[in-house]
Amino acid sequence: MDLISDLRSDDLTITRTVARRKSSAVTAMSERLIHPQWAAVPLRLVVGFGFMQHGYAKLIRGPNAFVSILHALGVPAPHVMAWVTILIELLGGFAVFVGAFVPLVSLPLAVLLVTAILSVHLPYGFSSIKLIAVTPAGPQFGPPGYECNLLYLACLAALVLIGSSPFSVDRLLSKKYSTHHDRERSKSSSLSSHLLRRT
Repeated sequence: MDLISDLRSDDLTITRTVARRKSSAVTAMSERLIHPQWAAVPLRLVVGFGFMQHGYAKLIRGPNAFVSILHALGVPAPHVMAWVTILIELLGGFAVFVGAFVPLVSLPLAVLLVTAILSVHLPYGFSSIKLIAVTPAGPQFGPPGYECNLLYLACLAALVLIGSSPFSVDRLLSKKYSTHHDRERSKSSSLSSHLLRRT
């Protein structure tokens, strides 16, 4: 009889231990979900680098090549718009990459993406990769659709919604502001308490 109760006691202890371990795994998972700011780090790096790469490619090929494309699309003031686009991609991409003023710089970047979708990619459908053939020279692709632009827009929206992530300029500035604000608040509260004591 004692042997059976000892076995049941051991089974109960094992069951409780397993339950605790499962509970701690669930807690760890929920902790990660509670702090989604870390998810913004890879998004920031990839999206920021992507925009900078597109701007750099336009600059390296020569802005006049991009001016010709804009002129063919019927964009007004193609010279000005080419430089505006290049600068938005380079500077906006860098700002996203380092996490500086992400909600603010996301607006002109989103405008560029939506403009590209409506003026270039929409007629070619959703898919960005359209394999036409594989030749001895390599794969041949058709014109890209708007899939990548939508992915960039979704990433920008996620970055704006998640907020400043760790290791970002926005986070450093918010910490600096909150520290300064806390000091000012403590000074004003100590001054008001000092004045109350005098009266």
